[in-house]
This record gives sequence, structure tokens and C-alpha cells, in this order.
Amino acid sequence: MSDNAMRASSAEYLGLKLRAHELLHDVPLYDVSVVDLPGGGAGRSVADIRALESAATPSRVANAIYGLRHFLGRAFGWDRVQMRPEDSLLSRLSERDRRDSEITPGTPVGSFLLLYQFPGEALSETRNATVHGFVCTALVRAATGYRLYWGVYVIPVSWLTRPYLLAIEPFRRILYPLCFAGFGARGSPFTVQRPRVASSDGPLSFT
Repeated sequence: MSDNAMRASSAEYLGLKLRAHELLHDVPLYDVSVVDLPGGGAGRSVADIRALESAATPSRVANAIYGLRHFLGRAFGWDRVQMRPEDSLLSRLSERDRRDSEITPGTPVGSFLLLYQFPGEALSETRNATVHGFVCTALVRAATGYRLYWGVYVIPVSWLTRPYLLAIEPFRRILYPLCFAGFGARGSPFTVQRPRVASSDGPLSFT
């Protein structure tokens, strides 16, 4: 497949009917990645995707990259910056959002806060000295199974934001395929053998 064919379309992602588009209407979309997941059967949801992620064997390469990031975060104090309640988008959630979420909004998931998880989409938020970021995971039916979207949004928080994003770009291109590797593992409901990840050439609208 050509490099152009592997590009994810931001227009395609933005055309999906997602609650995230409403909540993040004033937040710049930085990047969109997609992976096609053949098979799966009826009724698959984001919860299934998270279960596969949790069950996947950790990648040594991914662990090394995350370890380097955590080391630099401690060394430079990037992660000492805590998200203030007034900075979080939790306050934007409606009563219906809170009621329909399969996981309690505000639940910590690694370095993120889960804002909500619906059957077809989930939104998480993180904040440190480099970025205020959001990740929307969306799963939709496709002709051969499902298509998984990963929308990344970024709010600049300091002069560090742009150089930080530029510095991590090569590592991000390595990490994304590794994050989806478990979708083709033994026991997965999807028939994909080696998920191919298509990403846009971020930044899309970051300034």
C-alpha cells in the first residue's frame, strides 16, 4: 500500500457522529489515526478494544520509549504540573453523558483521566507541563468488520508544547502500530493478522 493510501483523513473522522466533536469544538485536532479490523462479529464496542489492549503482551520497544519519557518527565519536572479542576473538561459533561458512561467519568487510566466511555467512543484527558491533550477512541462498523479511529487533540500550555510535539513525532510513529498490535493476537475476535495503522501528517490545525 502506498504512503498516500495510508494517510488517515481528518475529514472522515470529523464526519463521524461523535460526542467528542461537541465537547472539543474549541480544541485543535492534532492528528487522526485509523486501523481497519476485519471480522469481529456483531456488537463490538470500545470496551472490547480496551480489553484487547489490556491483554496484549507489553512491547519491549514501547516500554523503553515510555520509560524514556517518564525519566525525562521526572528530570525536567514536566509531570509535576497537576491538572486543576477548572482546566478539566469534566465540567462540560452533561448529566446524560455521566449516566451513559460505562465507566465513572474522572476515573484515572494510566496518566489520563477518562471523561467517558460509551459503546462506540471514549474520551480521555491528560495535562502536564508540555501539553493539555485529549484522545478520542471511536469504533464504527465497516464493510469488512470495524474501523478504529484515534483522534488526538492538543491545547498548548507553554513554549514547550511545539518543540515537545516535534521531538516526540518519530517515537509516535513507532508507538502507534505497537499500541494496536494486540488486535491480531490469539483469541482476538478480529481476523487481522498485523494491524496497519494509517495516520495523518499532524499537526492538522495546531497553532
